[in-house]
Amino acid sequence: MTGQEDIEITCQVVQERLSQLDDPAPLAVLPIYSQMPADLQAKIFDATSDGRRKVIVATNIAETSLTVDGILYVVDAGYSKLKVYNPKVGMDALQITPISQANANQRTGRAGRTGSGFCYRLYTEMAFRNEFFENTIPEIQRTNLANTVLLLKSLGVKNLLEFDFMDPPPQANILNSMYQLWVLGALDNVGDLTPVGRKMSEFPMEPSMAKMLIASVDYKCSAEMLTIVSMLSVPSVFYRPKERMEEADAAREKFNVPESDHLTLLNVFNQWKSHGHRDDWGMRHFLHPKLLRKAREVRVQLEDIMKFQKMDIISTGTDFDVVRKAITAGYFHQAARVKGIGEFVNIRSGLPTHLHPTSALYGLGYTPSHIVYHELILTSKEYMTQVTAIDPYWLAELGSVFYSVKEKNFDERGNRRQADREFSKKAEIETEMARQREEYAFPPFNLLSRANDFSRTARKQAEEVLAAKSAGGSKAKVVVPGTPRHTGIGAGARVTQTPRRRVGI
Repeated sequence: MTGQEDIEITCQVVQERLSQLDDPAPLAVLPIYSQMPADLQAKIFDATSDGRRKVIVATNIAETSLTVDGILYVVDAGYSKLKVYNPKVGMDALQITPISQANANQRTGRAGRTGSGFCYRLYTEMAFRNEFFENTIPEIQRTNLANTVLLLKSLGVKNLLEFDFMDPPPQANILNSMYQLWVLGALDNVGDLTPVGRKMSEFPMEPSMAKMLIASVDYKCSAEMLTIVSMLSVPSVFYRPKERMEEADAAREKFNVPESDHLTLLNVFNQWKSHGHRDDWGMRHFLHPKLLRKAREVRVQLEDIMKFQKMDIISTGTDFDVVRKAITAGYFHQAARVKGIGEFVNIRSGLPTHLHPTSALYGLGYTPSHIVYHELILTSKEYMTQVTAIDPYWLAELGSVFYSVKEKNFDERGNRRQADREFSKKAEIETEMARQREEYAFPPFNLLSRANDFSRTARKQAEEVLAAKSAGGSKAKVVVPGTPRHTGIGAGARVTQTPRRRVGI
């Protein structure tokens, strides 16, 4: 099957069909997918005590990673889920696609591993021969190449477009990755490594996370950032079984830090550490102990690299604002501003994006005006994962290549003109009301006296309103060069367009 949801539905349908039979043979229905805890995965290898048959419903993890003895029949649905990177919008899309002929043959080989077996393919032979690719599209042709480009640059490769790749990726992916590295300060204007880029290349992780780690030294929060990037380097540590979803969600909410998913991960790791790194504590709180241990191993490895690079490891204590600012240093090019409840728009591209329902910021009583995110994934919507609320001024400070702050001041002359307009509008309304009273024979009263009283009151009120606006200070607005729309805080500021800088190869 293609994923966890499909597997759980299939298991449920099989159980329902069994219950409808008069005298069904004993059958053990066992799911397996990568996010399942290790102890539950191990059940597929255990022999059944009463001799019942096993039905194993699996993702493509069962193609090569696992070998289960005694498999006699294989049912191949002919689909798998692939992550495909779109360089135009900087977004990964999880797409359900037909498998390749090589995948189909590999799945067939799961049957009869230790004896004769059968494979039932849920597609026609014509589809297999005419519609399936011979081999799966190589990963290098469908992923973000920023880390690969950084590695090649550190090895002294000058012209990446002429580099002899075994499976050449699209040029758009290479150029987009070089632009991303230039934005992060890893490449200079001619495409060579900078001192920051040389440091980033020492860390075996995404360039954005490496930039966060380097920036955290300056902000004196490198100990916390080590934990955050380690947790980001492993799959999600949260476990959400279908039969206990509400319990899992309640357990997860206890760890939530409302302003940041990154700080939520830090909180999870610190809580696990304070409880002695115990597996039973993790299972009780619907966490993957195996993935938590993996994150701890990654942290030790990164800490050794930082010490080798003579980078200080300092804890900031409880000042998490500096941690959020260090996060912004790595993700300022992936920023969004609020558009509605739970809905945002990417500041650079204008692409509508949404908070993922599992985010700590989802369902808050308020919505932060500006955020940065770790990854943008297309499933049913364009979802941002691992989101942190930020101060918009940080964008202008850390990403001046994209953002600037425009000030809009209210001068005294403008205040006076606005007061006159508001006074005139209210006077016209009152005069019209007086005319209607006279026309419909309301009780007599002195219109001139009432109008004069209103004039004095209206002018005073208008001047007070404008004075309050002026006393509030200037309104700031983060604007993006090269985009034809207003973004950020406030309204009415003009957007100035500046040409993009080109990256040499």
